[in-house]
Amino acid sequence: MPEHRFTFRRRVEFADTDLAGIMHFSNFFRFMEVAEHAFYRSLGFTVHPLRHGGAHPDHPRVGWPRVHASADYRLPLEFEEEVEIELLVEEVRQKVIKYFFRFWKQPDGDHLLAATGRFTVVCVTFDETTQRMKATPVPPVFLDRIVPSPADILREATQGRHPG
Repeated sequence: MPEHRFTFRRRVEFADTDLAGIMHFSNFFRFMEVAEHAFYRSLGFTVHPLRHGGAHPDHPRVGWPRVHASADYRLPLEFEEEVEIELLVEEVRQKVIKYFFRFWKQPDGDHLLAATGRFTVVCVTFDETTQRMKATPVPPVFLDRIVPSPADILREATQGRHPG
């Protein structure tokens, strides 16, 4: 079934925090990447099959480097706090997928929006001869499983509203 939304929970570890016990801003990017990788695994893919084969024999040997990453912060995440990272597929183009992320504090309670972020990833192949990556169309097996979120869901997401 095609997916446009994925959630992943993670606890803020000591190594993720600064001296005040608050998650360092750079770690929001790591958490987004972890959620993205978990999303791919949930669909039966791996994010790094370029040189090591795929999750299954039909998996195309493509990679997904980032060409854009951003984050906006609203509330701090603290040591040992559980956070829910929500990934929404913002857009799927011929060679590009855009993701929108939301970080929810108190995922079992008030669902407070702590941060938002975005990744733009490009589908690439790896040329063994030249040792270079080259942009390539997103393979159909991905297009069959990854679809853009409906416009109303994206509109609500960018306004900071929780989906339910």
